[in-house]
Amino acid sequence: MREELSRIEKMVGAEALEKLANSRVAVFGVGGVGGHAFEALVRSGVGEIDIVDADVVALSNLNRQIIATQATVGITKVDVAEERAKSINPAIVIHKHPIFYLPEKKEEFGLEFDKFDYIVDAIDTVAAKLDIIEEATGRGIPIISAMGCGNRFDPSKLVVTDIFKTFNDPLAKVIRKGLKERGIKKLKVVASTEVPTEPLRVDGEEADQAQTFGKPESRAPGSNAFVPGAAGLLMASVVVRELIKQDK
Repeated sequence: MREELSRIEKMVGAEALEKLANSRVAVFGVGGVGGHAFEALVRSGVGEIDIVDADVVALSNLNRQIIATQATVGITKVDVAEERAKSINPAIVIHKHPIFYLPEKKEEFGLEFDKFDYIVDAIDTVAAKLDIIEEATGRGIPIISAMGCGNRFDPSKLVVTDIFKTFNDPLAKVIRKGLKERGIKKLKVVASTEVPTEPLRVDGEEADQAQTFGKPESRAPGSNAFVPGAAGLLMASVVVRELIKQDK
């Protein structure tokens, strides 16, 4: 894939490119945020990626998820992501985990945390998110976590920061509490400083009782193509720069 990566090589050099090719990154969630992060990592030359996601592509994903097209609706997200990755870099090694990560079942999943050079956390479920962060922290694995991107319009309000410096983010508030309970004092996150809007009721929309931020919500959050995608690209840029030690 040397020719395809010549433009990034002009920025980082051959040695850094080789380091990316020999790196293994885990991406938890390949939806609106994680899908963009995943593809950016593929296009940047990361040689081995684990993708963890139990969902299939749905029509409601078309407005924001890079792997979602009319042709991929109904297909498992990890399968779609793998096909896209292979179409970009046929030599890439993809490990697919079509699972819904649950802390109480993690021993059954066969995830080899100690083999990961970096973890991208782009899932929404609080219990799973906290457990992944705890696993990474305890093992000394670098991790970056996505905070809330729903109900926001302005991607310029995204920042890379420590979770204990975040504000205007209900998800981050819950995660901060959980981290304090676990004695975890820092976590690198991508978060928005924008005040989230209230989602509107759409004609014909059924109530959504999915667990969001640890409690039932009356309806799913609103979303768009801008903020989740920008958050994913921002996460990937942090991972790549830290893997090649461009900054810390």
